[in-house]
Amino acid sequence: MSRVILHCDCNNFFASVESIDHPEYRSVPMAVAGDPSKRHGIILAKNEKAKALGIQTAETIWQAQQKCPNLLLIPPHHDKYEEVSDRINAIYRNYTDLVEPFSIDESWLDVTGSQRLFGDGKTIADRLRREVKEKIGVTISVGVSYNKIFAKLGSDYKKPDATTVILPEDVPEIVWKLPVGDLFGVGRKMRVQLEDLGIRTIGSLAAADPEFLARRFGKAGQTLSLYARGLDDSLVRAEREPVKSVGNGVTYPKDLTERNEIYSHLLSLSDSVAGRLRKEGKQGLTVQLSVKDSMLTTVQRQKKLHRPTHLAREIADAAMELLESNWKIGLSPIRALTVTVSDLTDADGYPLQYPLLPTEGEEQREKQEKVELTMDRLRGRFGKKIITFGSSFHSNGEEDVDDKNISE
Repeated sequence: MSRVILHCDCNNFFASVESIDHPEYRSVPMAVAGDPSKRHGIILAKNEKAKALGIQTAETIWQAQQKCPNLLLIPPHHDKYEEVSDRINAIYRNYTDLVEPFSIDESWLDVTGSQRLFGDGKTIADRLRREVKEKIGVTISVGVSYNKIFAKLGSDYKKPDATTVILPEDVPEIVWKLPVGDLFGVGRKMRVQLEDLGIRTIGSLAAADPEFLARRFGKAGQTLSLYARGLDDSLVRAEREPVKSVGNGVTYPKDLTERNEIYSHLLSLSDSVAGRLRKEGKQGLTVQLSVKDSMLTTVQRQKKLHRPTHLAREIADAAMELLESNWKIGLSPIRALTVTVSDLTDADGYPLQYPLLPTEGEEQREKQEKVELTMDRLRGRFGKKIITFGSSFHSNGEEDVDDKNISE
């Protein structure tokens, strides 16, 4: 039996979520954008009215305002987007347990085994569109096909709030006429290289000699040839890939030069990383620090700890040691910092063992863990900004705009 795969893509997700609490945003050109004063002056998402005026995601605010001087700009609220994303995926899981989130606003669903209960793929897709719109207030576009790649093409084919079905017999008329850059896995550089070879549509890619593509592009060429011919057999994976690292990075509104200020920001980043490690039930043995200066030069250094940790203070102290060993504080202003913890192990598999007669250092570590676990509980109940470390107070709130929340 042929598989039935859906790809559900939320339309203008950030802007749509902002409009849930503010319906008035729907009646004017509106975009979610970073703050120019914090060097985040780009468009992150836009609503349909802004899109109709030519506003594009990732263009600068200045460019967008040239097209629409009265464009309403809203700051991003990432916590809210994550919460809504979780609620939408919960709706998907009412129809199948095979749900694979691809990003905060996209998911693949394998509904092959759900059709006896809910109808065929198109019926399920239409039900999901209706239910997400009624319960959440966000519209989705859904692609229905026999593999993940063509399902994703389908969700992009018609927007907003639409269902597109691509069966094997539909491929020549729908898929093969599309520009080659529309195929999943074809980035800008690959698109240019393919076009230089005369391969401008997905159909011409499907017709190209697979051996030539493999010689020219290696494994990527083989994969893209299969995708174009509809031979993708990858599974919808309900379980996430194991987390390999957790990190957080921020570009700051003004360059950092003072040691205390730098440590405060490192502690704020480490607090975010440590909290996510504890949420994942992980500890890490290696701390990596990435530093970008005002000339956009980036330096990365890492060190192994003497034992795994999920404590913010220990991560921040290790990051500060790396900084002091490899950076001339005060002489080279810092534009951006990223703290990452890797070499992860299960927290239960590496328990914090304290001796019967603990040393002063062990007692302090036990107290620190209790403090940070208490902070986790308070944040879980009252929100992430309810409590923070005193020495990171003035930096609180800057991370929400950027940044690189890494978890792989």
